[in-house]
Amino acid sequence: MNVRRLIPTTAVAGAVALGLTALSACSTSDAADGGNGDKLKVTASFYPMQFLTERIGGEHVAVTSLTKPGVEPHDLELTPRQIGSISESDYVLYLRGIQPAVDDAIKQSGVKNTVDAATLTTLENHGSEVSGHDHGHEGEHEGEEEHGHEEEAHEEHSEGDGHNHGEEGGADPHIWLDPVKYAEVAKGVGKSLEKADPDHAADYKKNTDALVAELGELNTAYETGLKNTSTKTFITTHSAFGYLAERYGLTQQGIAGIDPEAEPSPARIQEIHTIAEKEKATTVFFETLASDRTAKTLAKDTGLKTGVLDPLEGITDKSRGADYIEVMESNLAALQKALGAK
Repeated sequence: MNVRRLIPTTAVAGAVALGLTALSACSTSDAADGGNGDKLKVTASFYPMQFLTERIGGEHVAVTSLTKPGVEPHDLELTPRQIGSISESDYVLYLRGIQPAVDDAIKQSGVKNTVDAATLTTLENHGSEVSGHDHGHEGEHEGEEEHGHEEEAHEEHSEGDGHNHGEEGGADPHIWLDPVKYAEVAKGVGKSLEKADPDHAADYKKNTDALVAELGELNTAYETGLKNTSTKTFITTHSAFGYLAERYGLTQQGIAGIDPEAEPSPARIQEIHTIAEKEKATTVFFETLASDRTAKTLAKDTGLKTGVLDPLEGITDKSRGADYIEVMESNLAALQKALGAK
């Protein structure tokens, strides 16, 4: 916690008279002393990282998210104040490859306890079609010959919205949409918080175990709920669900990975129509933070329904749930309906 921000200027003279030792102790970025009895000052890059630090840190942390509710994370531009707050943090959790501006600011911040969630699990390459049965589509950079006309759109996607900017060579960063991978990240975050603030290590471990158990229950619900369905294919305007599709044996058909609000090309609409007929897909999913225009256009042209599948990049009053677990449960219900779960 940075006490200097909380003290009005009229009180500064008094603080000088009393000596600045307490003040400097509270504003140190050395987390080992727990900020002289204050909460650990945590900066999270966007909602999935915020959720982890809040749940695992509990009462011992004060979490600030760099991405406000309702803002697309990859559109984020940091203010000088936000860049300053990163440097003043005791602990920073981010996910490399989602937000280039954040990646750069964190690199230059000099914060000792900085954790990249991408290092806590294994990232993979996913194209716009991903399934648990077909690994032939290696991703947006290695499998472009297979995708033909999608190549340009993929490049536009990866350059235009901040996804796949990580150093993984086009690896898909959406690890939080797979409860199993998210649990792996949670374990790593728990261990790193124990190291950053050893005084409260027991609480961090207890909170981590509780969250991992909850994510295990979520995974079981998905496995059970999606085991027996009429179709395994779902169509989405935002190709964010590659890990989820792979985990539960589904096929994600993204609209060529283009901006969720851009109009699909006539060729892609025709292709989606063909796929939908062949695979008995019923629904075009759009996301909460973007316009539903693309989904409605495509649905109208193909005779499909529309639905919401939330990539959980932020929670707003439009979200179908108050937190990660609740929104993931809503996503499961939406998928069960669209896929014809029996």
